[in-house]
Amino acid sequence: MTQPPGRRIRMRLSDEVADYVRERIVLGRIRPGDYVRPEKIAEELDLSATPAREGLLTLQAEGFLRVVPRRGFVAEGLSPTDVEDIFVGQALLAGELTARAAARLTPAEVGELAELQTGIEVAADGGDLSTVQELNDRFHRAVYRAADAPRLLRLLKQTLGYAPRLLWTTVEGWPELTVHDHRDVIAALEQRDADAARRAMHDHLVAAGTVLATRLRAAAAAPPPGADT
Repeated sequence: MTQPPGRRIRMRLSDEVADYVRERIVLGRIRPGDYVRPEKIAEELDLSATPAREGLLTLQAEGFLRVVPRRGFVAEGLSPTDVEDIFVGQALLAGELTARAAARLTPAEVGELAELQTGIEVAADGGDLSTVQELNDRFHRAVYRAADAPRLLRLLKQTLGYAPRLLWTTVEGWPELTVHDHRDVIAALEQRDADAARRAMHDHLVAAGTVLATRLRAAAAAPPPGADT
């Protein structure tokens, strides 16, 4: 059944709200215990309270928020250990997808991955982290889609919101990790070695979770914005 146009717009706006608030929680701009008011979020994003509340309900279902009766939404946040656990799960899924892709990618497609990786390295050398992020996303999407395992890919996508895209450009060590680890993935894919491909992608994402958790531990130790130092 086709949804009415208004419903599609409202769902799109609620997703924008969820992305906006999720990112602020993960970045530490909204801290555990902070109240998150739909009206304030609606004002910040210049939209009505209805999609704002729908977006916050999405985050409640994801565990980023909880509801206190008669008080509203309260941020739960993620601990660095939570992040490491999420990336362990993500690494298992991504590793399996990459192993399956090893048997399906053509030499030309692996060559395209190598070209993307060259672009990543050039951008990293130039300090262009937004381009690193964009090309990194394209690299991973190309590998995962080649596995032809849509349900497995859907499970993986459910874990990706825990690390908003903006966050990676602020994580020390992430560009170097991307430059180094992707070459191991490409080498395994060139050899059509499923076990090596699985291991390379798995280890890459576990390492990414470690550097992200380190970033979050540092953010948690820092004083809140505006606090006296």
